[in-house]
Amino acid sequence: MKIFVYDEFKPEDIAMMQALYSRSPQSVEVHAEKVKQAGSGNFMERFYVGYGHMSIADCGSTTLFIEGISILADKAIQDWPLYSGQETSTRYIDMSKQAIVDPVGTPESKKILDDWMTFYIGNQERVQIHLKEKYPRKPEKDEKVYDKAIKARCFDIMRGFLPAGITTQLSWHTNLRQAWDKLSLLRHHPLKEVEEIAQEMLNKLKEKYAHSFSHPLPEDQEDYRCFVARNTTYFEPKKVTDFAFRTTIKKNELKKYKDVLERRPPRIGLPHFLTELGQATFDFMLDFGSFRDIQRHRNGVCRMPLLVTKYGFGSWYLSQLPGAVKEEAERLIEKQIKAIAELKATPEIAQYYIAMGFLVPCRVTYGLPATVYVTELRSNRTVHPTLRKIAHQMTEALRKKFPILKLHSDLNPDDWDVRRGLADITEKNK
Repeated sequence: MKIFVYDEFKPEDIAMMQALYSRSPQSVEVHAEKVKQAGSGNFMERFYVGYGHMSIADCGSTTLFIEGISILADKAIQDWPLYSGQETSTRYIDMSKQAIVDPVGTPESKKILDDWMTFYIGNQERVQIHLKEKYPRKPEKDEKVYDKAIKARCFDIMRGFLPAGITTQLSWHTNLRQAWDKLSLLRHHPLKEVEEIAQEMLNKLKEKYAHSFSHPLPEDQEDYRCFVARNTTYFEPKKVTDFAFRTTIKKNELKKYKDVLERRPPRIGLPHFLTELGQATFDFMLDFGSFRDIQRHRNGVCRMPLLVTKYGFGSWYLSQLPGAVKEEAERLIEKQIKAIAELKATPEIAQYYIAMGFLVPCRVTYGLPATVYVTELRSNRTVHPTLRKIAHQMTEALRKKFPILKLHSDLNPDDWDVRRGLADITEKNK
């Protein structure tokens, strides 16, 4: 037995070294030596002709770092079942200095954005004072950790007033094939900003990995991609509901795996094969800010909602504000709804001017293991309260439908937790 780890080669070379296993009995040691002799970047060119290109591209990966794009564009990139990466967290980062994308570009559209940000920036200190009065520091708690937790809770509340046009940054780690599959659709996205981002990413990838991004573009395929992107990107149900659950999983089928269900301890998932039992679908109303958190679970389908104002603003955000600030927020929301309606913008473009505290209809569909994973993880007390409420409803629905199903959800009442101050990335002291 021999085992090798080769991380020093470029993605296309690594992909080709793997592909040669299917056409050559030689050891990877031989292929690695050929890469060194041919020079990185020339190896794939030497062997690529005549091979099933797409499967090779599965074997090489790369990472893109994308900065200065709106949260709407960020969500569009992440709307992909195989997305892996990270993004700026509005729950931990002060967004007050971020630029904002303003596609309408009029004095009226700028004022809408400015008014949201004036409220977001101008009330942080008042909200933090209110939180310190509501949750005084206990003597045994570290003051720095406590202050970080107070700021994090403040951002939990104030992020509801950030417009979706606020800019952010994200990474995307992907194999070369998935990069093409996703970007080939994203090039036809309803938002011009997203179209331009997708094309720029393709240009950069083609420049670096020419052999993996020189696809022919048949007109009929391009027409179909355009049709799909323009007509199905956003989820707009005819009827909305506060919460609904349906499933194709049969109780009798689930009973066959009683031991597998009962023996499972906390913090471990169900085996993947149970996905074959069927699907669970949940419909619910959730603020767009917390939708972004549940969208992170990609082992299933999470529809992208169109951000609108007609479903109202999340009551939790208002309930956390001190009295005078709450009244100011309610007046602002009423004024902003009217101002957004008066913009000469399509519903897609109007999203840039709508704050993330507004409610949107959501639909998620998972197999059983993913359903249990999402339900349990999002029930924890460190999860944003508006999403945690949905996770508790999911728990209740699953327990009612499947009493045999063991769930390790955290159903303790919501409470502010100083542990939020520990959830950080800091440089180690040397």
